[in-house]
Amino acid sequence: QVQLVESGGDLVQAGGSLRLSCAASGSTGSINVMGWYRQAPGKQRELVATISRGGSTNYVDSVKGRFTISRDNAKNTVDLQMDSLKPEDTAVYYCYAFIYYQPPYWGRGTQVTVSS
Repeated sequence: QVQLVESGGDLVQAGGSLRLSCAASGSTGSINVMGWYRQAPGKQRELVATISRGGSTNYVDSVKGRFTISRDNAKNTVDLQMDSLKPEDTAVYYCYAFIYYQPPYWGRGTQVTVSS
């Protein structure tokens, strides 16, 4: 079992920056991929960025060049640095952890609101 707790969501103006953090606890040594998804009102949850244990990253096209995902395997944390924020980035952001042969683990989410 893995528990994920997010922090860092806030209200920010367009063009601003936020840094989201996620702390994992429990069976963290088994985690392969960590990342962030988001869900805007009335929309499906979508992948934002993921990072493997070895540091390979993947981003949705809409955030490339603006968001940076990082991971500290020793501290069991994954961060998402979000720069040049746009109103369309407004969503609840969920931390995600994947272990082979298990269902994915999710945090409870943190709200990011970008005002125009």
